[in-house]
Amino acid sequence: MSSPSDPSRPEKPSYEVDFPGERAEAEQVSRREFAKVLCVVSGGFAIGSGWVAVKDAVLPRHRVEREQRVCQVSEVAIGATHQFTLPGSTVPYILIRLADGEWSCFEQKCTHLSCAVFFAPQSGKIECPCHRGFFDARSGAVLQGPPPRPLPGLDVVVRGDEVFVCERALPTLSRGG
Repeated sequence: MSSPSDPSRPEKPSYEVDFPGERAEAEQVSRREFAKVLCVVSGGFAIGSGWVAVKDAVLPRHRVEREQRVCQVSEVAIGATHQFTLPGSTVPYILIRLADGEWSCFEQKCTHLSCAVFFAPQSGKIECPCHRGFFDARSGAVLQGPPPRPLPGLDVVVRGDEVFVCERALPTLSRGG
């Protein structure tokens, strides 16, 4: 089956007869198609970023009603960490035993895009490997990088050989007089 307009061209395969279209056109993307894909992808990123930004306001944060036992002191060496979640919660926490023997506890999710953070005992900082964010291991304050807020934390109480965590006490404001 040769083309009636050009007898020198070879016959078209059956799939080209059923689905006519030039091969060069099929391999190129039009500006309109590219713009559609770009809008869909950009919209998806915008919706995802918006959800991450507002989910803390939309979903109430799990409150620690009373002291919760986490572990024994002997289970966490100096400069080491202990990861845990509280009963009834899915929020991961990281308990840190600092080089001077002090304790601190923070959510193990970066405040930028919720990547898992880890404690680097060499630097004494909490690091987010996703975008190189750094937090102070004592206060959770942002030291460097894109995180917009400090890490939410819990107070640590040590009684004997038991380690407990509880909701962080709000600072009291004193009036000058």
